[in-house]
Amino acid sequence: MIPYCLLKPFVLALDPETAHELSISALRAAGALLPVGRPLPDTPIDVMGLRFPNRIGLAAGLDKNGEAIDGLATWGFGHIEVGTVTPRAQPGNPKPRLFRLPEAEGIINRMGFNNRGIDALIDNVKAAKYRGILGINIGKNADTPLERAVEDYLIGLEKAYPVASYVTVNVSSPNTQNLRQLQGAAELDALLGALKEKQARLAERYGRYAPLVLKIAPDLDDAQILHIADALRRHRIDGVIATNTTLDRSRVKGLRHADEPGGLSGAPLFELSTAVVKKLAQALADEVPIIACGGVVDGAKAKAKLDAGAKLVQIYSGLVYRGPELIKECVAATRSRTL
Repeated sequence: MIPYCLLKPFVLALDPETAHELSISALRAAGALLPVGRPLPDTPIDVMGLRFPNRIGLAAGLDKNGEAIDGLATWGFGHIEVGTVTPRAQPGNPKPRLFRLPEAEGIINRMGFNNRGIDALIDNVKAAKYRGILGINIGKNADTPLERAVEDYLIGLEKAYPVASYVTVNVSSPNTQNLRQLQGAAELDALLGALKEKQARLAERYGRYAPLVLKIAPDLDDAQILHIADALRRHRIDGVIATNTTLDRSRVKGLRHADEPGGLSGAPLFELSTAVVKKLAQALADEVPIIACGGVVDGAKAKAKLDAGAKLVQIYSGLVYRGPELIKECVAATRSRTL
């Protein structure tokens, strides 16, 4: 396999979305040719009733349609999350919609949940050889009115449940109009209440319990974080992913593309997302496990997420700048917390 340090100049020379599509194609081909991947050093940890072989997972967004699961599994992740997927296929926002900020190891995207719909994703999941922990991240269609958003999430949960190890509810993308309003008090209570009722019925139907996880934004004040923590406890949500991308541009001010609309990820998100992890951990007092996501570009930052109170860590944007070697580094840095 060619080391990523040799491929990186060519990858970064391509249009970002073209590079992404080529990467998915290469991973899909690798998954078809290579044996089923094994996770890196087997240092298992039990979270949400599931046994994760290591603490490092893939965040949603890289493989929206579940096309490259087997190829991604060869990289050694402890879990893989695919999506965000919506009930119906949709094209997402107009291009260009993906921008690199290499000086800051950051990425701005306004993809807008572009995907082929949940039925296509489920077909891909069923066809995959991978039998490790798989999360499916669900959202609402862009043209679904906010007052009917619950219906979309219920469709997503029902269809994902039979094949997912856990299901993530994405209410925090900044790229679907008004989506983040679902983090408001009344809206979140209605959504989580309906999803927990559906989860209970599905658990009885299939004879297995698939955890329900909420993915939240980093752009929350202390009062909002406390409200979300309270809602997570009251509705017995199984986990929380902190965080999605940010609208804040203070750490990339003046850089090319810094003013592009969309969510900022990568290294500039690290401090903001880690602060949310720490505040959530204090509010939740270990009652709900936290999966940290945001700004992990080296092993030290992965360990810092655990030190802030997370149980698991997810990466995505860091892979663009570091390649799959980042996974090995993060697993090594977090392994001592498992032994």
